[in-house]
Amino acid sequence: GGQRRGTMAGYSVEERGAPHSLEYRLFFKDSSGRYISPFHDVPIYADAGKNVFNMVVEVPRWTNAKMEIATKDPLNPIKQDVKKGKLRYVANVFPHKGYIWNYGAIPQTWEDPGHKDENTGCCGDNDPIDVCEIGSKVCSRGEIIQVKVLGTLALIDEGETDWKVIAINVEDPEADNYNDIDDVRRMKPGYLEATVDWFRRYKVPDGKPENQFAFNGEFKDKAFAVDVIKSTHEYWKALVAKKTDGGEINCTNLTVSDSPFCCSQGCAKATVDAAPPCEAANPIPSEVDKWFYYQKN
Repeated sequence: GGQRRGTMAGYSVEERGAPHSLEYRLFFKDSSGRYISPFHDVPIYADAGKNVFNMVVEVPRWTNAKMEIATKDPLNPIKQDVKKGKLRYVANVFPHKGYIWNYGAIPQTWEDPGHKDENTGCCGDNDPIDVCEIGSKVCSRGEIIQVKVLGTLALIDEGETDWKVIAINVEDPEADNYNDIDDVRRMKPGYLEATVDWFRRYKVPDGKPENQFAFNGEFKDKAFAVDVIKSTHEYWKALVAKKTDGGEINCTNLTVSDSPFCCSQGCAKATVDAAPPCEAANPIPSEVDKWFYYQKN
């Protein structure tokens, strides 16, 4: 068990521990079966000329478990976020069920917490840049897909800039009809508004205030989004070259030739071998299926 192969541009994943447990990890391999980091070793671009980017899917649409690239762990496997010792699940806030897009990150990007964004006046959130993929297929956890970037929303999350890039899987049957943010508004009316609503309110069931947005919650277009992604790619380059102190971020990688954090396949394999064996998934707690209603002010 624990092996999954898809049409993931040759990438595959290997599960360790039981899904929905504190020990769960999803490690990544390249097409020749070598362990890699999905943060540092998957290239940012699938096609730079066409602004097509790779995306690592962390959370499939309709699910609730807040899975994320573990930026502080060696090889950066996907694991479930933990808050106050408990596994984190995102609440269903009416009228939504879990995540309303395939959610993930663009590799080789980093929102530098030491850099104040000139647009938002807030510092970065210390993670790779987030992507909401709006295609019709529900992707699987750990899938690496190629996406066309369409625009971005600037969430201000507890005082940090947290860009949410809107993109569509290039393999979506409708992908050719989407070239900028206005196409989403035209082809999927209500989806962008639902996206703002989702991010505004998703932490309220946890007792947090509503989230704020830069630009009044307006989406910026494709050109703007691509510029933001390119700047986060530059911050990542500085991070893996050790030009920026990444603090607790783990920069172990296998392919970034000029990086002082480059390690051998033997060292990578030892990291995976140290993780507990793959096990059957734990049940998801029943309270995760609760539906939260609350009045908008």
